[in-house]
Amino acid sequence: MSDLKDHELIEELMKRFDKTKKALLEVQQLNKELKEVNKKLEESEALKSHFISNITNEIINPFASILALSKNIIKVGKQNWNEVHKMVTLIYSEAFNLDFQLRNIFVAAKLEAGEVLPEVLNVDILQLLESIVESFTYESDKKSIKVELDFKIESSVENPFYFKTDAEKMRLIIANLLFNAIKFSENDSTIILKVWQDDKNLMISVKDFGCGVSDENKKIIFDRFKRLDSGINSLNRGHGLGLSVNKALIDLFDGKIELESELDKGSEFTVTIPESEIDTQGFALDGNELFFEDDEGEKETF
Repeated sequence: MSDLKDHELIEELMKRFDKTKKALLEVQQLNKELKEVNKKLEESEALKSHFISNITNEIINPFASILALSKNIIKVGKQNWNEVHKMVTLIYSEAFNLDFQLRNIFVAAKLEAGEVLPEVLNVDILQLLESIVESFTYESDKKSIKVELDFKIESSVENPFYFKTDAEKMRLIIANLLFNAIKFSENDSTIILKVWQDDKNLMISVKDFGCGVSDENKKIIFDRFKRLDSGINSLNRGHGLGLSVNKALIDLFDGKIELESELDKGSEFTVTIPESEIDTQGFALDGNELFFEDDEGEKETF
């Protein structure tokens, strides 16, 4: 009888030991997870600080260039108008890039606050694309890059192709892709902007033949707090906030963005945008004005 009691006692001790061991393992696992969470928070804060530093440079550098060039123009004599023309074109380029970066920053802030909603209209897609390509003429000409628009949807002046979507957000999505393609392309190369329709989806691809993206960087390319060219002496700007804004806007449309890329062979971003099911009678107006100028000085719609 006493042997049975001892056996039962041993079994009870073993059960308690197993419970204690299990509880200890759970505590150790929890402690490990807490350490990982803490590490990720620290990394997140560091990435945010780095992101803010990058964005600050994207704003300060063009401003500094514009101020310096403007000051030099004031000092130029009337007989040196060629020098004035050169500096004015540089000011235009810096202002264009600055406006581009600010537009992405403002949209990113509104996306973060949940204040961005689609404003659906009937959009003449070909006209929209042509105005975007034209707005980048100076930037592409600087590198002797040819932008080919391959529009594979039947459209004419008499019978334009309309697609129900948000024109301004589509404009920013396409422009971000074109901006990066130009920045990361070699001189004297080609960029292909291809558009077609797949059922009710609008398909847009931007293909360049530049430096490409590594497999490792493909995993972070849409992260707003990371950028591929984070080195202080980087020659190119891009692949930063713009792509994260694109991803968020495309998600807003219930669409998707895909990347195919190989180092030193270029990249191709393909965007799928479903046509909105909202019934709208309105039409988006899009002229040939500069990329980020608002029509007749009206407030932006973002």
